[in-house]
Amino acid sequence: MINFAPPRIDEKIIEAVSETLRSGWITTGPKTKLLEKKISEYCGMKQTLCINSATAGLELALRWFGVGQGDEVILPAYTYAATANVVIHCGAKPVLVDVNKNDFCISQEAIEKAITEKTKVIMPVDFGGLPCDYNAIMDIVEKAKSKFKAATANQEKLGRILVLSDAAHSLGATYKGKNAGTLTDITVFSFHAVKNLTTAEGGAMLFNLPKSFDDAAIYKELSITSLHGQTKDAMAKMQKGNWKYDIVEAGYKCNMTDLAATMGLIELERYKDDTLLKRKAIVGAYSIFFANEKWAELPISREKDRESSYHLFALRIKNITEEQRDKIIQKIFDKDVAVNVHFIPIPMMSFYKNMGYKITDYPVTYDNFSREISLPVYYDLTMEQVAIVCNAVKESVEESIK
Repeated sequence: MINFAPPRIDEKIIEAVSETLRSGWITTGPKTKLLEKKISEYCGMKQTLCINSATAGLELALRWFGVGQGDEVILPAYTYAATANVVIHCGAKPVLVDVNKNDFCISQEAIEKAITEKTKVIMPVDFGGLPCDYNAIMDIVEKAKSKFKAATANQEKLGRILVLSDAAHSLGATYKGKNAGTLTDITVFSFHAVKNLTTAEGGAMLFNLPKSFDDAAIYKELSITSLHGQTKDAMAKMQKGNWKYDIVEAGYKCNMTDLAATMGLIELERYKDDTLLKRKAIVGAYSIFFANEKWAELPISREKDRESSYHLFALRIKNITEEQRDKIIQKIFDKDVAVNVHFIPIPMMSFYKNMGYKITDYPVTYDNFSREISLPVYYDLTMEQVAIVCNAVKESVEESIK
């Protein structure tokens, strides 16, 4: 069976994690702080906060900005539920909008139409690792300044809608010569087990706010928020005579552990010149194989101004229904190849349907979803296995549409 997206766990990672276990320091400590430093260096940023998930990072950002009851947050209907769930957690309303047909990314035209005086945040999603058109989004935000109604000190200081990038897929991607992580006010990466770089569970927040904000102070503030509102972490408390601490807020528990960070450090060390190159080669092989198939609609991985992180190969089959797509997937599985679908759109989930969201309001989202099949892309996938995947998909499609 060719799996869909197993993590890269080799002897280098096993030995590094074993060394951390033997060190006696397994929760948030020196490895986590080092990973924060290395991610900042990789992306070209000053401040990175590592947390236990991208979901936690998105929610921390929303709460830091003061998003709450009566507020609205604009996000694409075509994303994983976590993007919307964090808005619900804050008591605000997710305002779902449609996506572009060509690249799965949030529609700028739909954003413009959705902005109201209640809009506090726009959360674009870098689908499959391809950055959204952030210059266009920032232009929309600038034009909408007159509508923005600040309700907190941070909102007053920013003076406009916050752009919070759900970049769960896009570490290593670029847009107009800049790295993902530097493209919006706040960026959140995911290091979940199936991501390009994994810490098993984990994520990171990167801060790129205007100069009127002190990113170092925000890092310190959110470090406290992410650890129960406690003024000292375990490292600080271990210093001689430094045991006393305070709780300054009812914070959360979403810090990253040193065990997780150890995996991340190994992964990051070989990310640019090894992991990304391998993933790019796999996506390239798929693109070449399917380029001449009349039924195949290939995803965008690279254009003039942007290049993805090659997280997904989201193949679409032309002129089929959702039911036909599902049957094709079953045929592929029957050939011992695992594939997936990214994602079941938010309005199709029971919780959101019960809130009144309807997939019929997002025709492009549904069309893309109904025809999409994600093919395996992971480091240990060999080119011989890529060929098997290609043939399994081709045969399954042609068996279904002949």
